[in-house]
Amino acid sequence: MSETMQVLVPFVHVADVERSVAFYEQLGFTVGNTFRVEATGVLNWAWLQSAAAKLMLTRASGPIDPAAQAVLFYLYCPDVAAMRTQLLGRGVEVGEITTPFWAPRGEFRLHDPDGYVLMVTHT
Repeated sequence: MSETMQVLVPFVHVADVERSVAFYEQLGFTVGNTFRVEATGVLNWAWLQSAAAKLMLTRASGPIDPAAQAVLFYLYCPDVAAMRTQLLGRGVEVGEITTPFWAPRGEFRLHDPDGYVLMVTHT
């Protein structure tokens, strides 16, 4: 019997970990663990989770180029329209709901503070 992977956790480089944590908290994530640089107190790394969704954030060593982001993050929720309304109510900028063939019940796009594209669709 061979071993199989059980979980894939994106590890994202961001300009400001605290700012990104605050953004992802608006999407329902909670902080599970962090690391601060002792000498400066700067938050350098964070582990976030929302149900089965997991994400690690770390402070980038250089500038973040939103145009160079070559990955999409898909987030799944039971009710896309309700999630969009909730995020709008929290002041999060979100796109319109579209229904491409791969998401016939709808999806919408938003960007995190560093320009990473997040697509929200139905579970």
